[in-house]
Amino acid sequence: MKKIILITITSIIVFSCGGKDNNTSIETLISTKNVKALQEKKSALQAEITTIEEALASLNVKKEEALVSILTVKDTVFNHYLDIQGNVDTKENILVQPEFSGTLTSLTVKAGQKVSKGQILGRVDDAGMSQQLAQFENQYALAKTTFERQKNLWDKKIGSEIQFLQAQTLMVSAQKSVAQMKAQLSKTVIRAPFTGTIDEVFVEKGQVVAPSQQGLMRIVNLGNMFVSTSVPESYIGKLKVGTEVDVYLTSLGKTYKGKVRQIGNFINPNNRSFGIEVSVPNPENLLRPNQVAKLKIIDYVSKDAVVVPTGVIQEDGEKNKFVYTVINSNGKTGTAKKVNVKVGQSSDNVTEILSGLAADEIIVTEGVNTISDGMKLNF
Repeated sequence: MKKIILITITSIIVFSCGGKDNNTSIETLISTKNVKALQEKKSALQAEITTIEEALASLNVKKEEALVSILTVKDTVFNHYLDIQGNVDTKENILVQPEFSGTLTSLTVKAGQKVSKGQILGRVDDAGMSQQLAQFENQYALAKTTFERQKNLWDKKIGSEIQFLQAQTLMVSAQKSVAQMKAQLSKTVIRAPFTGTIDEVFVEKGQVVAPSQQGLMRIVNLGNMFVSTSVPESYIGKLKVGTEVDVYLTSLGKTYKGKVRQIGNFINPNNRSFGIEVSVPNPENLLRPNQVAKLKIIDYVSKDAVVVPTGVIQEDGEKNKFVYTVINSNGKTGTAKKVNVKVGQSSDNVTEILSGLAADEIIVTEGVNTISDGMKLNF
């Protein structure tokens, strides 16, 4: 730019000098081979060029400048996260099945109803087992009375030992028959396996029921929720039971604080990963089985780390990582300085600087692609 200005100015001077009537033109001096006059003309022009250069230098039009944004680096806690996806689940989400096939004689619950563990949900026709139980109980009562009388006689040394043993055997056999019938009869009663909410009911009173893929009803407990997922085997040793996890539910737009509650002991050979379970609180009962969750698991922590925005780190032709710092800063201006750095891990759009940069140094955050080492900066 400077050369163009000088050439233009020189041309104007030459033109003006050649156009005056009281001065001999340069073309005339050349044609007449007037060496002395040409030398005088050259000296005059060089003096004017020197004056113009000094004027341009004083105006400082040559120096390059750039407008940038800056940031003062501070020591901070740096956390690196493992980002993975998982599914919300609960172990208390089952289809209630009848243990005995028959007609559903009663159905005492409906969808949406809360139930307690052991609460009766319905009954299946016992096909006469109640009458059989009554008969067995009468037999047991008679066998017990016979045994007690025989025992009293035996204690008095009256009667034979074989009579005593026979009475005892009959009583024990009758007692077992009663217990077995009670166990069979209990299978006709459908009870809640745990405290929860009846989510759906698939049958109606009077319907013939039997164990099936559909079941009688679904019962769910939303108070013991967790997220299950798989983690690459390279994280073995980095995860521990109790490790805190941020659980983000995309469908709710909310983040929950969870903890690793179980770590699998088996590596899946197909994808070289192992399973984990993360317990998640559900105070508002907004979590549902099979919801998609995004997990952020802390696998690295540095308490006094120097971090910079990842976007300010550049790489030169020799694969060296560098950032631009600001030196000679007076609050509004400074000078750019290229500084090579050694980087660590990155997370949440920031990168840890392991060496090359210290706390309280000023770095350029915006405009890094338009500056060079030694350039004057405005901010």
